[in-house]
Amino acid sequence: MTLSLFTLSLLGAMALGVPIAFALLVCAVVLMLATGQVDTTVISQKVIEGADSFPLLAIPFFMLAGELMNAGGISKRIVDVALAWVGHIRGGLGLVAIFAAVVMAAISGSAAADAAALGTLLIPMMRSAGYDVPRAAGLIAAGGVIAPVIPPSIGLIVFGVIANVSIGKLFLAGIFPGLYMGLALVLTWLWVARRDRVQVLPRQDGRARLKAALDGIWALLMPAGIIGGLKFGIFTPTEAGVAACVYAFVIGAFVYRELPLRRLYPILVSAAKSTAVVVFLIACALVSAWIITLSEVPQQVADLLAPFTGSPILLMAVIMVIVVIVGTALDFAPTLMILTPVLMPVVKQAGIDPVYFGVLFIMNNAIGLITPPVGIVLNVMCGVARIPLGSLMRGLWPFLWAELAVLALLVLFPSLVMVPLGWLR
Repeated sequence: MTLSLFTLSLLGAMALGVPIAFALLVCAVVLMLATGQVDTTVISQKVIEGADSFPLLAIPFFMLAGELMNAGGISKRIVDVALAWVGHIRGGLGLVAIFAAVVMAAISGSAAADAAALGTLLIPMMRSAGYDVPRAAGLIAAGGVIAPVIPPSIGLIVFGVIANVSIGKLFLAGIFPGLYMGLALVLTWLWVARRDRVQVLPRQDGRARLKAALDGIWALLMPAGIIGGLKFGIFTPTEAGVAACVYAFVIGAFVYRELPLRRLYPILVSAAKSTAVVVFLIACALVSAWIITLSEVPQQVADLLAPFTGSPILLMAVIMVIVVIVGTALDFAPTLMILTPVLMPVVKQAGIDPVYFGVLFIMNNAIGLITPPVGIVLNVMCGVARIPLGSLMRGLWPFLWAELAVLALLVLFPSLVMVPLGWLR
């Protein structure tokens, strides 16, 4: 009964156009009415408790770091380094896009921001070189969704807070799955673009490559510093966000000199607005998570999934299929907020490592950003590349299937995630 109320109230509120944060509160009130525990004071207290979390401080800092990175020329230097070294290869601009997507993912953690930055820089170059624009845009969109998987990932931070899982372990566990996604895109791009007749960029000599590398060394050191600092315990994920902000500001303002102080205020405002939306969503989601637990909704979901709990791999496969389907209708944040408190008790009951589940869950949600009809990265790329959604989907399909194949492999072989995590720890 409570599971039906939870589903109907949430979907009903969303169907009426209620913003997802308030829809979660509506859902919580309905469940409280059903269980006779209505108390508006408790709701307000839980909202405040949801936002009052030290790990959540990492979100505004990493969002600000991403804004500073794009405004300060760091993104451009990453692309320039890749152009100098692999731009002359047939299909080289696609390899540049993948390399830059992986490196930028280790800085910003935002799929939409990375896809927009890369699309703005590379789509005009790929169009003039004769590349198939929908395919190029599809590749950049698929590369953009690596960002929520590789640390510092805002999605992993949010999951860690809601599910009470170590964010540091999630960060380390996300490195190799993100690299697997990048490798899958490389192989797929080389296959689909092997017969394209495109203009190849001239090969850069050793001096030009060295110049590009030296100019971009400060940009390339940023993700290495963040991940290295986390691995060696130099700072926590929240402190890593602060370090990323300071580094991006210093490099952009004083080394590359592309970040004048007059641009700092609008950058701070943009990061603050993005942070407010995310943190309010989390606060409302934690209210729902509290009443969902009291209403025994997770237990009802566990009963529905009981036939699969005997095999962790089969259970993971069923959950991943459900998340893929939900991801076609809901955006990243709502899926994460709604399903995390419902699925985590089931996962723990089946003996699945929460860190392993968290990485695959975030990867699945990230892929949902490029599944129609509501994938936000699709809308971003349609605007950047100036092509309709149908054309973009035609170019995207090979890369979408490649990333789903990586997800399937990680479900079948958990050691692909857990063994590298053991090395890193």
